[in-house]
Amino acid sequence: MSREVLLVAHTGRPAALHSAAIVARQLADAGISLHVLGEEAAQLNLEGVAVQSASDGVIDRAEIVLVLGGDGTLLRAAELVRRVGTPLLGVNLGQVGFLAEAEREALTSTVERLVDRRYDVEERMTLDVAVTNADGTSEHGWALNEVAVEKDARERMLEVVVEIDGRPLSRWAGDGVVFATPTGSTAYAFSAGGPVVWPEVDALLLVPISAHALFARPLVTSPQSVLAVEVLPQSPNGVVWCDGRRRIDLSVGTRVEVTRGKEPVRFARLHHRPFTDRLVAKFGLPVQGWRGHVE
Repeated sequence: MSREVLLVAHTGRPAALHSAAIVARQLADAGISLHVLGEEAAQLNLEGVAVQSASDGVIDRAEIVLVLGGDGTLLRAAELVRRVGTPLLGVNLGQVGFLAEAEREALTSTVERLVDRRYDVEERMTLDVAVTNADGTSEHGWALNEVAVEKDARERMLEVVVEIDGRPLSRWAGDGVVFATPTGSTAYAFSAGGPVVWPEVDALLLVPISAHALFARPLVTSPQSVLAVEVLPQSPNGVVWCDGRRRIDLSVGTRVEVTRGKEPVRFARLHHRPFTDRLVAKFGLPVQGWRGHVE
């Protein structure tokens, strides 16, 4: 059976165009069919590469989705693969690129490992969100990194009551609340003052955004917890953002409920280095003077 790989790229980056050409040549030499999303094909201009849209079943058949770009491109690719479980392999062409497995300098060796099937696959927790309006109507969404409940009016604070496992915790007024996975703990939740959580830890994070309250600390809860906020009547309208990509509008009296996602996202991993090393490398943390364990 022939092997197939789907390429998702940030076509607005010149580095992605150059990298895509390298990938196309390597995979063609290995006898692996490379497919490109229809809307990206013309921009990538990969001559001789089979192009097939995701709707034609490429994602269902693909062995892996190779992603060239930053975390935003990986989040876009995650939307495509979550329902079928195809693993993502990211090559960072952006800034920090926490979700990516490899850097641009290692592109050739990364493709070699893909060709040789020298990679492992791990699952990352997601979030499911249910938004119930005061009139009883509801909308649903999901996120890999975070679900952010935010104010929609710059001049006024969003007023909410926070609930955990069916019990009220506190009432906050502020810019909003971030619900995050361990994967998302280094993204928006981190910027809002939340803790970094190791990816292998099963937990849900709740991080207030600029809350005006005596008790408004980041919380780490059980992965089985049900986290919720209710928008109070005196509050202005708000908005829910799922990974900063998918929007759900909130009105007064809306209830937002967040739980562990039923469908994880799968990532291909080439390295098994400690997460501490990843933090140091991605954030450029100073470790000079470290001596290590002395026997």
